Amino acid sequence: MPSKNLSEELFKPRFKHPETSTLVGRRRHATPPVHSALDGESQRGWYRMINKLMWSWRGLSPQEISEVLARIAISRETHTHDALLDTVVGYRGGNWIFEWSKQAAHWQQRALETEADQQAGKYWLHAANLFSVAAYPHIKGDELAEQAQTLANRAYEEATQRLPGELKELTFSIPDGSPVIGFLHMPAGVDAPYPTVLLCGGLDGLQTDHYRLFHDFFAPRGIAMLTLDMPSVGFSSKWTLTQDSSFLHQQVLRQLENVPWIDHARVAALGYRFGASVAVRLAYLEAPRLRAVACLGPIVHALLTDARQQRKIPDMYMDVLASRLGMASASDSALRTELNRYSLKVQGLLGRRTPTPMLSAWWPNDIFSPEEESRLIASSSSDGKALAIPASPVMQSLNNALNEICDWLLKRLKR
Repeated sequence: MPSKNLSEELFKPRFKHPETSTLVGRRRHATPPVHSALDGESQRGWYRMINKLMWSWRGLSPQEISEVLARIAISRETHTHDALLDTVVGYRGGNWIFEWSKQAAHWQQRALETEADQQAGKYWLHAANLFSVAAYPHIKGDELAEQAQTLANRAYEEATQRLPGELKELTFSIPDGSPVIGFLHMPAGVDAPYPTVLLCGGLDGLQTDHYRLFHDFFAPRGIAMLTLDMPSVGFSSKWTLTQDSSFLHQQVLRQLENVPWIDHARVAALGYRFGASVAVRLAYLEAPRLRAVACLGPIVHALLTDARQQRKIPDMYMDVLASRLGMASASDSALRTELNRYSLKVQGLLGRRTPTPMLSAWWPNDIFSPEEESRLIASSSSDGKALAIPASPVMQSLNNALNEICDWLLKRLKR
């Protein structure tokens, strides 16, 4: 990558771009503080949910996270909302995207100066994670965030060329629209074709956010991981999320028999948050193509249909939902009506029996995904399992749950 991207171009102040919190024209609501293992915390004085746990889990140090947040917090530049620290107008010091991109560029430069391949790969991966946080929460129409997403993808590809395993960029054709790109992560020391897990991520992240999941959990079990951006994000940005929310993933699933590195007879899906809705939908609509489906903190019904629960959700997350649905200017009532149609119960799927084995895991008192959500998923499968994740210790509980989920998937992929 040209060195001037690290200096003159990347950090040239620009003021014409809209500030992230202005891109969705919903009324702002006072919501109680929210703490979520998967989504982070809604903190007074911040528009974005601050997700220190997951950012640390992906490889960023708590000290580094705090340092960047501090640079944003002390900025005296013009803010869109004076009460919200991460709403500095313009691409300059104190702006969320600027500060995280500046931190990413530091690691990108270290990667370029490092001769040892594996160490350089770690630096590139670190840069990719930081660029992804810069673009977070990936609201459509955020031009500066889209530039950070592009840099995240480039850094991720540089990283995976140097780290264990192999990555192939696959292009999948989609009827009546733009193709989408997925990343196939293949474990080292195992011969193809591989048993493969199709990862269905959340609405506020990129497919490049999941290297640790592959490296620490799938690769040691000899499982490949195929990632795909959710509709309206990243490489799937030309597609709007619709009630047929699994459409892109279905098209990909149907083309896996043409991918020589994938054993298309041994494919499972893992989804978290709204991605779990996609995965469960696949369990019904593509049962012959899937060995199993696992969910983590699923959003499949309650949040989509309960207005009281929606009022407890931070503005940022509701903005993300509105953005994905192409309803950036819609009223709360119109958004609420549309979200109701995305419930898998309302669609007549969840609650019916499916032969696809399904596991669903939840955290206690999770406002995004109540326990009943996971129990409904498990009871709708002829081979279902509900898994409770202890609230603390948070990191250890998450890792233990992922190990149990991956062991469960492996058992079904071996059949």
